[in-house]
Amino acid sequence: MPPLELPRVSMAAEQAAQVEDPQHRDQGRRALRAAMFGFFVDMYDVYLPVIALAPAISYFAATGASAVQLATLTAAIFAVSLVGRPLGAIVFGAMGDRAGRRRTTILVAGGFAVCTGLIAVLPGYATIGVWAPVLLVLLRLLDGVFLGGEYTAANPLAMEYAPTHRRGVYGSLLNVGYPTALAVITLLTLVLLRLVPASGPDSAYVVWGWRIPFALGFVLSAAVFGYYLRSVPESELWTRMAKQRRPLRTLFSGRHLRSVGLAFLVGTGAWLTLDATVGVFASHFKALGSAAGVVNGAILLAAVVAIPLFPLVGAAGQRFGRRQLFLVLGALNVVAGPILLGVAVAGARSTGPVLVCGGLALLLSLLVWAVISAYLMEMFPTEIRSSGYGIAYSLPSVIPAFYPYYLIALSGLLPYRYTPLVLLAIGGLFLICGSWLSRDLRQVDLANA
Repeated sequence: MPPLELPRVSMAAEQAAQVEDPQHRDQGRRALRAAMFGFFVDMYDVYLPVIALAPAISYFAATGASAVQLATLTAAIFAVSLVGRPLGAIVFGAMGDRAGRRRTTILVAGGFAVCTGLIAVLPGYATIGVWAPVLLVLLRLLDGVFLGGEYTAANPLAMEYAPTHRRGVYGSLLNVGYPTALAVITLLTLVLLRLVPASGPDSAYVVWGWRIPFALGFVLSAAVFGYYLRSVPESELWTRMAKQRRPLRTLFSGRHLRSVGLAFLVGTGAWLTLDATVGVFASHFKALGSAAGVVNGAILLAAVVAIPLFPLVGAAGQRFGRRQLFLVLGALNVVAGPILLGVAVAGARSTGPVLVCGGLALLLSLLVWAVISAYLMEMFPTEIRSSGYGIAYSLPSVIPAFYPYYLIALSGLLPYRYTPLVLLAIGGLFLICGSWLSRDLRQVDLANA
C-alpha cells in the first residue's frame, strides 16, 4: 500500500502571518544565516583531518611508522569525530528542547572553538611522544560531541522560522554549508601544499603548515559563538510550546520511535554514500597513484557544482516530495554512482576519469544532503524536535564511520580498489528503503507536527 500523504494544516494562515510580520521575517533570516554559517564551520571542521591534516599525519606518529599505520591513524581521527556527534546530539538535543535552541548553540559553539584552537597548537610525537596522537584523538572526539550539539540546536531554530512553502529551500540552504566548506578547505589545502610542500617529516607543511587551516577553524568557530550571542533570537515556536521534562523518553516511545527508525534508515544511506565517496576519495585515489592535484581537483569540482545545485534540489523536494527525491537519489547512487566511481578507479592514473567520473560520483552523494534537514525536521513535534533532529541526523553516522574496516573486509571478495563501489550501492539501497516507507510531510505545519 503506498504511503499516505498528510493534508495541509493551517498552511494559508501560517504563510499569511509570516508574510505580514517584518520582525518575524528578519528574525528568521538572522537564524537562517547563523545556521548556514554554523553548519559551514561544522563541516569545515569535520574534514580538517582527512584533507588538511592527512599530508602531515606523520607529525603525530612515531618515526618509521608504516603507511598502513598512518592511514589507520587518519581514519581513527575522522571516525572518533563522527562517533562523538551522536553523543553530542543526545546531550545537547535534550538541552535544546528543555533550555532553548539559542542558549544551547552558544554553549556548543564555544566548546568546538576551544577544541579546534587546542588542536592548532598541539605538539607532535617528537615532543610529547605517544601523548600526541592520544590527545589529538581525544580532542577530535570532544570536538565531535560539541559539533553534534551545534546543528542539533541551530538548525531547528532556523527551520522553525521557515514558511511552509519554502521549507525545502531553507533546509537546502542550511546544508549548502557542506559543499562550501569542502570547497574552501580543499582549495586552502591546495594553496598551502603549493606554498609549503609536504616533502618529508621535517618539511614546513608537516611541522606547521597544517596548523593554518585549524587556526582558521578556531577563528570561524569563535565567530559563530559571537554571532549567536549578539544577533540571533530564540525560536518563537519553542518559546510558546509546553516544555518536555524528559524529551528523550518521549522521542523513543510511541509513534516517534517509528520516525527515529525511518530516519535511521535514510540517514545510514546518506552517510554510507558520503563515506564511500567523499570520505574515502583522497586517501583511496592517492594510494592508487592518482596525482594529488587531480584528486583535490575532483573534490573541488564536485563541491563547487553542488553549491548552486543545493537550493534547486531543495526546491524540487518541496515541489515533488522529499521521499520521492530520495528514491531518485538512492537509485542514482545504486546504479550510476558505482559505475562512475568504477571508471575513475580503473583510470586512476589518468586525469580525465578521476576528475570527471570521480567528481560526478562525489556530486551524486553530496546532493542527498540538500534534502535531509527538511525531511528530518518534519518528522518530530516542536517539544522534541531538537532531540529528534539531532539524534536522527547523527546516530546513523556511527556505523558508516568505520568504513575503512568494511573496505578491508570486502577486499576478501573483490579487489580492494573496487570495494568503495559496494558501500556506495549499499548506501543507495538504504536511501530507497527508508524513503519508500516514509510519508510525504512537506505540507505539515511544524507548529502542529
